[in-house]
Amino acid sequence: MSYFSNKVVVVTGGSEGIGKALVELLLEKGARVATCGRTYEKLYELQTAHAGRPLHTGTADVSRESDCNNFINSVLETFGTIDILINNAGISMRALFKDLQIDTLRTLMDVNFWGTVYCTKFALNEIIKNKGTIVGVSSPAGFRGLPGRTGYSASKFAVNGFLEALRTELLADGVNVMWVSPGFTTSNIRNVALDKDARPQKENPMDEDKMMSAEECATYILKSIEKRKRTLVLTLLGKSSLLLNKLLPSLTDKMVRNFYFKNGKLVK
Repeated sequence: MSYFSNKVVVVTGGSEGIGKALVELLLEKGARVATCGRTYEKLYELQTAHAGRPLHTGTADVSRESDCNNFINSVLETFGTIDILINNAGISMRALFKDLQIDTLRTLMDVNFWGTVYCTKFALNEIIKNKGTIVGVSSPAGFRGLPGRTGYSASKFAVNGFLEALRTELLADGVNVMWVSPGFTTSNIRNVALDKDARPQKENPMDEDKMMSAEECATYILKSIEKRKRTLVLTLLGKSSLLLNKLLPSLTDKMVRNFYFKNGKLVK
């Protein structure tokens, strides 16, 4: 039997990208899955595609505390408990700090950080009871600040710090808390990345074909949950960036700038 058989797993932001891949893989492994998203139509398509399987969906904006509370309560009403929470919902941005409106940073923090805090808080008692797992889908940007992504980096640093503190608090309770950093993975996150005015970019400067697939990323995440790991950093670029940042931070500053800028202009 699969490690996930009959476990109740909550995945936020499961209507597309890594979240959707996690939902589908978990269902294949016999889990009872609950997921949320902001778009009803996408959730309806997901539910329809998996009709007859133990999938619960709910419309929720994780930046709203009440939405998170209502969603987690609906999971408990449907499945009775929660074993694993994967805080996957998130948004990105692409704009220089000198140009952007403060609302852009506020929106990033509300979704990426506070969304993780809210869902974790409301699911925590059940997870402690089951000695389960809490996961945060973070980013290398949570270890190394990236230009053009000040709000995104800040939110992921906050997520990592929150989860590390929580992990330490819960060591004696048998709960595993982990954070994963997928790196560049195929998804819609770059198309909807916020611009300087907190509006979706609707364009993608990256070559998605050269990135890890969402399905491969989901497979790595589930294997790490099963092994109850502390952290997971995926992709060679992500691992090398973090290592260099520890050993040669000033050199890494220049290398990161060269990667994201061309002729003084932000291009990625």
